[in-house]
Amino acid sequence: MSDSTPGPGTAAGTAPGEIPQDAPQGPPRAAVHDPAAPAPLGVVRTPTGNAGVDARLERLADADRLPASGHIEVYEDVHRGLRDALTALDAGPAPAPAPAHNNSYNKPHDNSYNNRS
Repeated sequence: MSDSTPGPGTAAGTAPGEIPQDAPQGPPRAAVHDPAAPAPLGVVRTPTGNAGVDARLERLADADRLPASGHIEVYEDVHRGLRDALTALDAGPAPAPAPAHNNSYNKPHDNSYNNRS
């Protein structure tokens, strides 16, 4: 072959190994789908009315910003928090402290005046 005739795999006016400017490029970077890249799941979280439970459910939104490898930490944290909330419900409310009154009904009974011989 001569220097004036392009060889196979080269376009006219380009050196071997050089990409012609009018050659089709691959898809733009933004259009390439990366399955490991963070992507929002779009799951709607409905408030429950319990502040502790709602805070844990909102924590799930953190998974939307993390790669799949980081989801397990978020899920375990939410699961632990929800389990603690359920355990607290099973325990019931703490007993109320006994009222402190300053009257004679709360004093021990004194039998010293009731000593008959």
